[in-house]
Amino acid sequence: MSARPIDAPVGIVLVNWNRWEDTIECLESVLRSTVPVQVVVVDNASADGSADKIMAWARGEQLCGPASEQMATFSTPPLQKPLPCQRLTAAELAAGAGDAEALLTVIDSGGNLGFAGGNNMGLRLLMANPGIGEFWLLNNDTVVDPGAAGALALQMRSVDKIGMCGTVVRFYYQPELVQALNGHKFSLWTGQSRGINARTPASLPFDPGRIAAATDFVFGASLGVSRAFLETVGPMEEGYFLYFEEIDWATRGRRRFRTGFAHGATVFHKEGGSIGSSGTPGARSGTSEYWLTRSRLAFMRRHHPWLLPWHWLLAITMAGRRMLSGQGDKAGAILRALAGRPYR
Repeated sequence: MSARPIDAPVGIVLVNWNRWEDTIECLESVLRSTVPVQVVVVDNASADGSADKIMAWARGEQLCGPASEQMATFSTPPLQKPLPCQRLTAAELAAGAGDAEALLTVIDSGGNLGFAGGNNMGLRLLMANPGIGEFWLLNNDTVVDPGAAGALALQMRSVDKIGMCGTVVRFYYQPELVQALNGHKFSLWTGQSRGINARTPASLPFDPGRIAAATDFVFGASLGVSRAFLETVGPMEEGYFLYFEEIDWATRGRRRFRTGFAHGATVFHKEGGSIGSSGTPGARSGTSEYWLTRSRLAFMRRHHPWLLPWHWLLAITMAGRRMLSGQGDKAGAILRALAGRPYR
């Protein structure tokens, strides 16, 4: 149980890749939090000038409205500008430059480091502030209720030996529906996971203790992690690039830390904006199919090698199904992942 002061900030990391409008909407929401926060945006070598746009927004020179008027209450009217904001390169971060207590930092990563690499870079800066005990990894295509950061911090500070903690995640464009409560259940045999209470009405009652106990891993769109967990288990495994980072992290820390559920914290997620992720297999992009296949095999190889031949067979079967349904590009993506070849 944490003895951290009530006004200690929550450290928040957003990873951006070519979606500056989403990131700005997310920033407009998280910076309205009812508790102190420090936010780091890691730009993964975007080609659309994202870092410049975000800096211009912080100065009050770039306007950006909500993607849905239904959700405007979380990000409007615009925050008063200018906002204190620093910009760092990866080299400057590595050299220890910058203010570890800055309200907002934009880091130019220098390359596309993927989900894990981008989050790890942001965590590196936030960990330099000893006052931060709770870290919140948020997808940049989310908006949050103003009380969410406080609810997450309160839950994490009240549970002994907590490692990870999730929130209620609802669909941004269908806010009446749950995307996941806290996290996912995972099947070793299929290599697939499903959000807990996915696509159920947000108004349905639930037992927070049962949800926490049922969570195999916390959903990466809204993932709280404690300083003790980071110091003991270490950062996310960057070898995955995309997908399976959360369950790998959870697997590494399972015997040493508990999983919590901040059921009073609500996040709204646009789902799969950057690379075409989707909960519906046939609707996933070729990029998503490639990295799902590659990361699933990598996870099995690391943690359950006896199941690796079975998952090879499943991937070949999946490629055949995509081919038969006229999705040759997706079949090719799966086969490239099996062969260990680059996607492009």
